[in-house]
Amino acid sequence: MPFVNDHLARKLTTFVKLSPTELAGLAELQSTPVNVPRGSDLMNQGDAGQLAYILHAGWGCSYKVLRDGARQIITFPIPGDMIGLRSILLKTSDHAFSAITDVQVSRISTTRLNTLVDEFPRLATAIMWGTSRDEAITVEHLASIGRRTSLERTAHFFLELRDRLQLVGLTSDTEYECPLSQYVIADALGVSAIHVNRVLRQLRELELLTFQDHKVTIIDSAGLTELAGYDSIEG
Repeated sequence: MPFVNDHLARKLTTFVKLSPTELAGLAELQSTPVNVPRGSDLMNQGDAGQLAYILHAGWGCSYKVLRDGARQIITFPIPGDMIGLRSILLKTSDHAFSAITDVQVSRISTTRLNTLVDEFPRLATAIMWGTSRDEAITVEHLASIGRRTSLERTAHFFLELRDRLQLVGLTSDTEYECPLSQYVIADALGVSAIHVNRVLRQLRELELLTFQDHKVTIIDSAGLTELAGYDSIEG
């Protein structure tokens, strides 16, 4: 599959206006994409490999495995996301990554990342901004699990996904494709799949949101935002 869509460039230029030379450097970083089938693990918790990844196509999940073998999903990487940057900095992966769908990625070595930072410091700044925004969304996700009701956290979750997909040009204000099952959503939200099904029915009956056939339709954005207590994280 040839590399076509540069979702990462679209994302980063939201934070820093990159020059043609900087964009060319970013494109070179992504010049050798590889295809990975769904269900594959790109990173395992505790790995000492010095690699990060740029996700070009498909969806994955980043998760922690607890001592009893239970899994907690942290986030769902989408096209334009960089995966495993902390692993390069900390020299050990503090989480695992699995492909939910077939995905396309480019690998980034520590050496290549260091060279990029030296050659294009403004590009490094853009990556820092993008990573900080992603971490801010993760903080909101943590607050949802700890303090929001299941109805509020589910509404918040789907608004987070919409804003993240909008940033890379993969959704409109009201509709987006979402390949996640109710089981993995439940894993991310800290509830059972049966409870997710019940909450989705509530959101539908309130005429706020529907999730059917892997498509999310936001019926009442203002109402959903008010229910979730959602503050959009701007670039």
